[in-house]
Amino acid sequence: HNLSPPPAKPDSQRRDSLAYLTTSISSRPVNSPLPQPVSVILPSLLPLILDGATSVRTQLLKLLRTLPPGDVEDHVAQLLPYVRAGMTHLAADIRSSAVEILSWMVEAAGESTVSCAGGWIKTLNCFLSVLGWHTEESSQWSSSRASFGKSGSQGKPMVKTLGALAMFLDAGIGKPSVDGVDSEMSGEDESPDWPFPLCQTAQHMISDSSTPFAYLNLFGKPRDEEGEMYETREDRYRVFSTRFQPAIERGIKSAREEGGELGRASSGVSKVLKEAIAYGPGP
Repeated sequence: HNLSPPPAKPDSQRRDSLAYLTTSISSRPVNSPLPQPVSVILPSLLPLILDGATSVRTQLLKLLRTLPPGDVEDHVAQLLPYVRAGMTHLAADIRSSAVEILSWMVEAAGESTVSCAGGWIKTLNCFLSVLGWHTEESSQWSSSRASFGKSGSQGKPMVKTLGALAMFLDAGIGKPSVDGVDSEMSGEDESPDWPFPLCQTAQHMISDSSTPFAYLNLFGKPRDEEGEMYETREDRYRVFSTRFQPAIERGIKSAREEGGELGRASSGVSKVLKEAIAYGPGP
């Protein structure tokens, strides 16, 4: 009996399958359902984040961008472990693709990306690993490390990673918009169904999320500090200030001294960081 595994599908077949699905989703009538629910599609897509073929990963990102943002928010916890594995992969191009996917996740899911289990500490650790900012010594040669030694692309992977880091920090500890603060304080966001004297009633309602009690971890494995959910900006800022702020500040300083495109990219992270520190843990 032949017990050998079936031959792997060629790169072109995986790429073309993703392209067909991308076209099917993007060309469907407005407000019509997906060909299959995201919960059915996603398990087959996740391993492709680590695919060795650049064309497959590029097409995968195009497909992910066609998914409804609301559905992405509900599956961030499934996506992140594969993205983090990609960010720490030995292959430079896979690391670069994973950073792009993380940027898309922040755009699509926003705060859900940083508030899910393990989304904050574990992902920040991956950023420090990719950038080489864990220690003071490593931050001094991080630009050459993040360029992966490819001729003609000096610093480009680091520029891309710095842009993703700025987006990630802004989602996690960025200063809330002035309008959002005013609305929360004044109660302007209250529905007319909640008349005076009821105040900020919406803040005490059950979340519209598909898993509103996920933070209780009722049926999951016990979590350590890294795998915990940090749902509020205050909690995320507290962890960031004690565990990551010194390393990131050193790395930004080193990148700024490099000048050029790298220095400009570091200014985006620096701007978010300064605003977050100025706002502090919040009122």
